[in-house]
Amino acid sequence: MSVFEEKQTTVFDDDGSDVTPQPLYQPEPGASQAKHSRGFLDEISTVTTTDFLSMFYQTGTTASFAWPFSRSVLGSTRESRSSQSTMESMNEEIEDTFSKRDIPISLPSYNVQVKREEVKEQVREDMLDVVVDVNISETETISLLDMPNIFVSVDAADVEAIRERNNHYAELCKNKMANAYKYVDRWMQTFNEAPKNKHVQSDEIVMVDAATSATTWDIYDSFYGLEQSETVLTPGPDKAGYPEAIMDTSRGPEKTMSVVSTASMDSLYSSQKEMETFGTGLDEEPDPQLILLSEKFHHSLLVMERSILGNLFQPKLAAYRQLPTLEDPDSMVKPEAVEQREEDVESSPTPALELLWAFRCELTRGHNVSRMAWNKKNPDLLAVGYGKFDFKNQKPGLVCCWSLKNPTWPERIFHCESGVTALDFSASNPNQLAVGMYDGTIAIYNVQSQDKKTPIMDSGECVNKHFSPIWQIKWTEQEMGLSREDKGEVVISISADGRISKWFLHNGLDCIDLMELKRTQSETSRKQVAGKEKKTEDFPSRLTTGLCFDFHPLDSSIYLAGTCEGLIYKCSCYNSQQFLETYRKHTGHVYQVTWSPFIPDVFLSCSSDWTIQLWKQDRSTPVLGFTSTQKAVVFDIMWSPKRAMMFGAITEGRVEIWDLRYSISDPIIVHLAAPGVKMTSLLFATQIDCVLVGDSDGQVSIYQLKNLTVGDGNQVDTVEEIISSAVARQL
Repeated sequence: MSVFEEKQTTVFDDDGSDVTPQPLYQPEPGASQAKHSRGFLDEISTVTTTDFLSMFYQTGTTASFAWPFSRSVLGSTRESRSSQSTMESMNEEIEDTFSKRDIPISLPSYNVQVKREEVKEQVREDMLDVVVDVNISETETISLLDMPNIFVSVDAADVEAIRERNNHYAELCKNKMANAYKYVDRWMQTFNEAPKNKHVQSDEIVMVDAATSATTWDIYDSFYGLEQSETVLTPGPDKAGYPEAIMDTSRGPEKTMSVVSTASMDSLYSSQKEMETFGTGLDEEPDPQLILLSEKFHHSLLVMERSILGNLFQPKLAAYRQLPTLEDPDSMVKPEAVEQREEDVESSPTPALELLWAFRCELTRGHNVSRMAWNKKNPDLLAVGYGKFDFKNQKPGLVCCWSLKNPTWPERIFHCESGVTALDFSASNPNQLAVGMYDGTIAIYNVQSQDKKTPIMDSGECVNKHFSPIWQIKWTEQEMGLSREDKGEVVISISADGRISKWFLHNGLDCIDLMELKRTQSETSRKQVAGKEKKTEDFPSRLTTGLCFDFHPLDSSIYLAGTCEGLIYKCSCYNSQQFLETYRKHTGHVYQVTWSPFIPDVFLSCSSDWTIQLWKQDRSTPVLGFTSTQKAVVFDIMWSPKRAMMFGAITEGRVEIWDLRYSISDPIIVHLAAPGVKMTSLLFATQIDCVLVGDSDGQVSIYQLKNLTVGDGNQVDTVEEIISSAVARQL
């Protein structure tokens, strides 16, 4: 029996059945290594000790040798000291075991290869020069994380296939979005219920004609009783029986002063005395204070006042509206004197200005009229701004809305913290009035509201607001979206800080800059450099003061801007960095620039150099020049909205009316200002021959242009001929 052979034991029960316990571990059928090891131990007795040990040191390729009591040794070029000591101790045990038992060992012809122990040699000098080749090879790359790229170059070979796959995926996603609820069309067969007929019997509709008549007194009594029932609000013990004497606490005396005048105050006191004297026929007398503050009483005063003023100003208002004048039967003037005066006026063919009336009151006295503007929907409503142009004499500003129905007191009064320098009415919202002030503030007022005297919005909280006086402000139509048809009304302002800004009215006032007016310094002299002429160059520096602007009548994206340098810039709303054209002629401040309402490519400008220039937009030099006969600063100019060849100008001491049909060297009408009063602003009336002039004393005078003849032919053609001949003379 071999040394390594195990003795198997079989266990039987009383009946002789084999009940030997089976091993818990069942080796796999493919595990052949254990069998080889077992066969090796069974046959090791046929191998001698010397032959067995010699197998461990065979030269050749490396291999693994398995023992039941040792681990596999992998072949390599190096071996640790611990593995060498283990092999030596194992060899000694095997030799001792076989030598003591004297058992012959015979091994089968297994191809078992083990690592031969390297014998260390001593290094000699001749071995140092030996070249040893060491081959280093790279191991295979082990990828721990692989995230493929989702982008593909357009030059890739499979780009078309990828695009087709992406399109297919997008179409699939689109179908999923359209059918988010997984709706499927299915057919279903249902039973049709049997129809039933139902009849309803009703009475015949009888038509009856009815009519009634009502007189004016019946209507008055009905409405009076209805108002009386609505205004009775549980009167107190001392006010019982007087439903009309209801106190309106929301309106104070100052808020209803639009009807205050000498006649209205007299009628108020007389009505009060009449009520106190005669009473109402009841036991208790009414409270005069409640009557004075009632809404109906104020409305009655307003109607009465306008009726009286309409009678007083009837001849003037009729002349303004070009209506016939009614004769006053109570007038002390004889009809012969009136006819003689009309004949004298008709016999004098010289054009002249006739004063009709003036808008003035105690509130406006001493205030400088800075700007005037007509309401674009109601031509009888005029807004006037009052404010000083001088920094030293600044005081709170004032805005008054005057009506032709009451020339003695304004309909609306707005008090401003700073002097008013510019204003304009909105065209889309006629009740909104934009006001520019000396301190750079822009405010929007609602003239429709009688109670609210504060602006509905202002630029006080805007980050990009102006910090210098605003010299002009206008409402204009601008493109609000990508489409040119999508337009909205915005506010455009020009300020002394050199900025032209566009203001939006969305949740407050906010603005963006359309243009920054940069100051330019030009070299007026030309130098000869190396026999060549050096041209004039412009050097941009700090911003210059902007004084006026005007938008093109046909193209709302083109506008002109005048500066204190005497230059006029043509700008576009789509380019905020460069000017389209620069017009050079004026040597002083350009106070006003205005396009012609009849000829789109012609505009006028006035300056502090005493001149008025007529320009065409395609020429950088003026076509015609007009010089004031007074040799004074021209503050304001305006084209006549009715006559293509007429325009007006304002200097400090007089009004000048020019007509190109008569003369291009002298005005046809010159009207001097009152002593000690300076004229400041000019405005033509719409569709009639009247002009409004504001002065430094707070008065707005309305003048009628008399003895103006209508020429033969088209006025526009005449102006174009005059301009063409002037251009031909300049060539």
